[in-house]
Amino acid sequence: MSTCFRGAITVAAGLTLLPLVAMADAGLPQGERAPPYSEQAAYAEASRDLLASLTFSPLNRPSYASRTSDLMYLDNGVVLEGGDLETLDGHTSGFRVTAGFSPADLPHLDLGAEFTYRESDEVPTRYADQAMLVNTTTLGGSLVAGVRMGRFGLYAKSGFAEWEGDPVTQGEPLYAAANGTARIQGFGARLQHNRLVSRLEFEEIDAPSMAHLNLITASLHYAF
Repeated sequence: MSTCFRGAITVAAGLTLLPLVAMADAGLPQGERAPPYSEQAAYAEASRDLLASLTFSPLNRPSYASRTSDLMYLDNGVVLEGGDLETLDGHTSGFRVTAGFSPADLPHLDLGAEFTYRESDEVPTRYADQAMLVNTTTLGGSLVAGVRMGRFGLYAKSGFAEWEGDPVTQGEPLYAAANGTARIQGFGARLQHNRLVSRLEFEEIDAPSMAHLNLITASLHYAF
């Protein structure tokens, strides 16, 4: 970097900071002088302010957001959440995407819309008193509302799911293939104490054929 270019940057930075120095002098008591300006100190302070603006406190996470999900904060205030869905038995996998925001006059209220996609393989079920295995596909959409009260958060969801099930083998009756629409409902709670976060969640799809997607989860997370 040439000497002239460095000098130009220094002059531009000084002109930018002059209004700030003037404002600081105006706020001092009469007869007192402002401390000498330090370029290194000003740069360090600006860096701290920038990092603070880019760092989101865990308490600012939406009440419905999981600790294992990824969050994206948009400039318009919308928070996007995405994460994978998988059951312990390995039959079901999918993903969940949520878009939410907090009203400006109600910063502790979380409102959002959730979209889920699930695929289940070889789920045991019964049809007309006959045991069989089916593959199911489910698309769901829900409205989510939650509230954050300090370290404690509550939320609830309600929506609908479109599902389709097909028998695994051709030997099973074709009339066993079915589809339909069912209601989704659920609620959850989150409690944070320092680095320890506990979470409880319940979700139900009101359809006998989709009983394998109903879930009750409890988790503890500790951030190192």
